[in-house]
Amino acid sequence: MSLTMGGGPLAHDAPATVNYRLESPRHALLLHPFPRRVRAELAGRTVLDSLRGALLHETALPPQLYVPAEDIDPGLLSPSDHTTHCPYKGDAAYWHLRVGERVVENAVWAYPEPTAEAAWLRGLSALYWTAADTWYDEDQAVQGHLRDPYHRVDTRPTSAAVRVTYGDLVLAESTAPRLLSETGLPNRHYLPPGDVRREYLVPSQTVTHCPYKGRTVYWNLRVDGREVPDVAWSLPDPLHEALDVRDHLCFLHDDITVEVERR
Repeated sequence: MSLTMGGGPLAHDAPATVNYRLESPRHALLLHPFPRRVRAELAGRTVLDSLRGALLHETALPPQLYVPAEDIDPGLLSPSDHTTHCPYKGDAAYWHLRVGERVVENAVWAYPEPTAEAAWLRGLSALYWTAADTWYDEDQAVQGHLRDPYHRVDTRPTSAAVRVTYGDLVLAESTAPRLLSETGLPNRHYLPPGDVRREYLVPSQTVTHCPYKGRTVYWNLRVDGREVPDVAWSLPDPLHEALDVRDHLCFLHDDITVEVERR
């Protein structure tokens, strides 16, 4: 996805279809400002509040927010003995985060003496996403991680005919699917619920959160006494970019065949 994955310019599989060459190490770093206020809460208390954040794009990793050290409440931090080493950024120091009786060990890290190539990390700290209960991008709660400005989602109507089968059993047929394109990922066809044989699908316990599309619920296939987990998913309350596929179903599983015919 974006700059660092899925064929992006800072990914290991960077495209060859360019008329330039990036003079960079195989593991590339790029830090740029994040333009909005970011807050994080733990146990009902704001532990991070910054208008000066920056996203670090790093090969093969999702972007990571770094903020000035003082933007993570220093009164809630205590030093940890834990350390790690990154050959590209340097030796990382860690801090525990405490709010009342809640303690998150090694929740915050920084590079006090970063490598020369990453000297701009000096004075910046990062908080693990899972160390907070809730994150806000301005006043919108965010699930998963902050949105990468180089990542986008587009939906379009398409005249493609889509047929979904499980062996000889037809699970869905549609001539009015929606095509969802997402940076660094294959196109996906979302089918209207009326074009799906819902009698074969039962809700799954699996729920995921996409920062670009929203909360995703999954469906199991139940047929002939067998249940195949998570053969399809849908977005019951999508974010703005995916509103056109609300409640549509998308199928993807090794046991499922999805045929697409262009008309």
